[in-house]
Amino acid sequence: MASLTDLTDRVERLLLRHDEILRTNLLLQVQLTAITQERDSLRSRLNAARARVDALLERLPAEAPKEEQP
Repeated sequence: MASLTDLTDRVERLLLRHDEILRTNLLLQVQLTAITQERDSLRSRLNAARARVDALLERLPAEAPKEEQP
């Protein structure tokens, strides 16, 4: 009878641990989704900033050739 009680206790602990792991996994998935969205947002902002810098660079006048001084 003791082995059946031990087995029951072990199964109950395993079920509790399984539930904990499921909750942890869900929290990690939520965090991963948030971080992925933040990364995508930052990547989009970076691309927009690059485009603005490129546009500003194109508006700069071309460098005039330097004349030699005697």
